[in-house]
Parts: sequence; C-alpha cells; structure tokens
Amino acid sequence: MSIEVPVLRLGLAGCTEVQERQASEAAAAASSARARWELSAFADADAWWLEGSRTVLLPNEYLRVQPATASGRSVQLALADVDRPVAFSLPIAAPGFKPAVTFPLSDQGAAVRVLHQFSDWMKVMLSRFALASSITDNQPSLGSGSWEVLRGSELLAVVDLKLGAGVMPGITHQDLAEGSWCIRNLGAVVIPGSYSRVSVSQLMWQYAQRTARDLLPPHYRTQALYFRRPPRLPQRQLKDAHLLIIRELAANPGMNFAGLQQATGLGAEPLSRVLSALYVVGAITSNPKRAAATGPQLPADATAGSTQGTFPSVLDSAPRPSDLPSRPVNDMTAPVPLMRD
Repeated sequence: MSIEVPVLRLGLAGCTEVQERQASEAAAAASSARARWELSAFADADAWWLEGSRTVLLPNEYLRVQPATASGRSVQLALADVDRPVAFSLPIAAPGFKPAVTFPLSDQGAAVRVLHQFSDWMKVMLSRFALASSITDNQPSLGSGSWEVLRGSELLAVVDLKLGAGVMPGITHQDLAEGSWCIRNLGAVVIPGSYSRVSVSQLMWQYAQRTARDLLPPHYRTQALYFRRPPRLPQRQLKDAHLLIIRELAANPGMNFAGLQQATGLGAEPLSRVLSALYVVGAITSNPKRAAATGPQLPADATAGSTQGTFPSVLDSAPRPSDLPSRPVNDMTAPVPLMRD
C-alpha cells in the first residue's frame, strides 16, 4: 500500500523574487516522507514567512508587511488573530518588535530548520491527514458501526459518526498502515482523552483540501447531482466556490458536471476538487431520494440509474437529518444557514 504524503503550504509576504526563489528551494529541501512543503497563496497557507525588513508594527498589535515591489500589495494582520505558525526573516525593522521565530532567509539550513519546526507544531493535523487517508484506503462503512484501528492490542485511532474521530498523538501513515480496522457496535467505542479529537466531517473536509487523490466517484461526473444538506463545518472554512456550487445545486436540482461547469465557469479540475470536498462531508448526492426538499419536485422515474458511491462519504453512511428547512431558495450565498464559528 502506498503511503500518501500531505502537502503543507507556505505563504510569503514582503519578499522579492530572489527571496521567493530562496524560499521555494528551502521548501523543497525541507520536504520528507512525513510532509511536503510548497509555496502557496498567502490566504491559503498553513504557515507564513514574513519579511522582517518590511514589517511595520502598528497600534493595537497590528502588523503591516510592505510589498517588495511597487505593484505588490501590503499584508495587514492582527497578531492576536494569527492561527498558524509564522516566522520573520532577519533583519527586523520594527523597533522593539521581538517575534518568537526569526531566521536569515539566505541561510537555507536555518530556513529548513524553521520548516521542520513548523511541521512539529502541525503534527496533530498530519496525524489527522494520515487517518483520513487510511479511511480512503480501507473504505469502512461508517454508518454501520463504530471503528477502532488496532495494531495488536494498541489502539491507534477511533472513528464514530457521533463521537467523531480520535487519533493517537504523533501517529504516522506508517503506523496506520500496520493497523487493522475493526468494527464495533454503534456507540461501543471510547475516544481516550489524550487523543486528538475532531468531527468526521472536519476530518474528511481537511483531507479533501490537501490530497492529490481524485475522491469524486466516476458517476458524479455524468449523473444528475443534488444538494443534500449544508456541510457541518464552520462557515469560514467554505470558500466562494463551495458556496457557489451549493447555491447552484439547491436552486437547480439535477444539474450534472458539465452543467455546473457552464453555470459556474470553473474548469474540470477545480470543479472536481470542490465537488469532492462537498461529497465527502455529505453535502451533495447523486441519489435524488437523499436530496434536500429545497427545489422542484422530482419526477417518479428520477431515481433510474442512480448508483451509490464507493468512497465512504459521510453522505452515504448517515441518514438525512430531519431538521432541514423546507423553503424556496432565495439566499444567493447559501441555501440554508451554515454553522457559525
């Protein structure tokens, strides 16, 4: 069985082209069997490198990083709101500002050590990725019971739709590859308090954002698709493309892949990734019987040819919730209220 390596994304601010090239080289050098680093858009990054010589300390603990070129844009952020690892390249221009992590960007060895430090800080996320990858490999039927992943008598992970997923701290892809998926009666498992715990929806959503695998079942590219329910996720985790697809399917039940491409202007690969993420959290379906009652009534023969996905989607393994509102869609961002943060 192949071991899937997650991608960690590094965002830069205030860097010149030369510095961006240095950062790219450091990212490549820091990649390993544990995780692969690559540069990404600043807003989508897991970690940030900020150019210290262009960082200005503003009142109320705000920072502004000036662009390296006249055509660039500055980045402004509040230190109290930073929710990911951040490091500053030397020298630091702001008087009296002493960030926790600094390094000379021109020193590749120092830059690589910072990325390794970041990877250590994100070991919980890496363990969750490994568990989601193992779910993809083993395809347990999540609705038929609770699951434990055992290596001998050692409990590596627990997956239960109601309790969520729990992972042993520091677990790796190799650990899970050596384990066995064992089904238990629903509700018969316990997640140890020391284990990293997350909802199954959150686990699979984050995996879908990172994996290079194609998670969308083949028939989702040819058959009619339907909105089922809003993703059970904080609203801030959904991007405009996800909300756009939700809106289209809620307003026009039965659109297929080609129709969604035409309606949204998304290319085949971006659309596939968006649909994959919505699929693994149970937000969309190819089965009209599972569709939310937010659109026009379906004809009696609408279920002809509908097939079930092979991926263990939260959608296909859990009953449709009974609390979905039945009303016309008039919200142009999302058809039903999403979770608040």
